[in-house]
Amino acid sequence: MFGTFTALQDIALDINEGEFVCFLGPSGCGKTTLLRAIAGLDIQTTGTVIQAGQDISALPPSERDFGIVFQSYALFPNLTVNRNVAYGLENARLAKNKITSRVTELLSLVGLPDQGPKYPAQLSGGQQQRVALARALATSPGLLLLDEPLSALDAQVRVHLRHEIKLLQDRLGVTTVMVTHDQEEALSMADRIVVMNHGVIEQVGTPTEIYTEPATLFVADFIGEMNHLSGDVTAAGKVKVGTLPLTCATADLAKGQAVIATIRPEDIVVKPSKGAKKAANTAVLTVEELEFLGSFWRVELSAPSLGDNSLSANISINNARSLALEPGSKVSAEFPAERIRVFPAVG
Repeated sequence: MFGTFTALQDIALDINEGEFVCFLGPSGCGKTTLLRAIAGLDIQTTGTVIQAGQDISALPPSERDFGIVFQSYALFPNLTVNRNVAYGLENARLAKNKITSRVTELLSLVGLPDQGPKYPAQLSGGQQQRVALARALATSPGLLLLDEPLSALDAQVRVHLRHEIKLLQDRLGVTTVMVTHDQEEALSMADRIVVMNHGVIEQVGTPTEIYTEPATLFVADFIGEMNHLSGDVTAAGKVKVGTLPLTCATADLAKGQAVIATIRPEDIVVKPSKGAKKAANTAVLTVEELEFLGSFWRVELSAPSLGDNSLSANISINNARSLALEPGSKVSAEFPAERIRVFPAVG
């Protein structure tokens, strides 16, 4: 708690040895506070932090077994790259020859074998972050903490470095926790993702589980693009959206309950309307707008049967070409039952 403000509430999380876990969520959701509590930089008011079977809740940061990399690199500007990486080793009073050997090994590991004599200001942002990573790994910590380490870098460097960090983590087997607000980073790097919102954990799962089986409407919205279709449960496994009946899992939602049926744009199957057979979870829709996004077309669709709902569908370039899509075109759209997730309507 910060005064009367509760930053984290009822957090219970196990992280396995050697695992890469991402804390993902919007700004202010508590993900950095949770990371800082693990590091001992912010002390929790209740609860415990246990590492390798030891309760470390009362230990100061200097006595916890972790290395940390911040968004801002936090390198010492007056020290060379070699001295920055060696900093923790010098504090541990290692022999000089062992420090030199370890620094050489780490700079080679992060792809900067010849940068040791330089100062941080002489390096690019991506190189500085590699140095920060090497420094964090220098003492062979049991836990590596990454606080939005890539957010200050440009897009191309960010994509390249996230791939390198993941490869390095796999190679070293170091347990890693990374804070990010970037869903693409989390999906591409994590073994498991912890989705957070307003100081609570909404869902924990693999990237595939989080993306294909969101547990809450917040998770469904926060990860990737999602269509929302307002409707009502008409029976177990049945939802009506506008006048369109949909077959889909409704779990324990009661008949008559207002719901939001969700489906991702890439999961809508679009076919020619001419000659299309009337089938379950299928409707004839009108193309309202088309947007070219490089590898696919984003198509906005509508129909009287959907009521006030509209839809976005992602269609491959080849499929869009074969359908000869343009505003006003009619298409048949199928909503696969296994791709529809239903949540109680909010408010």
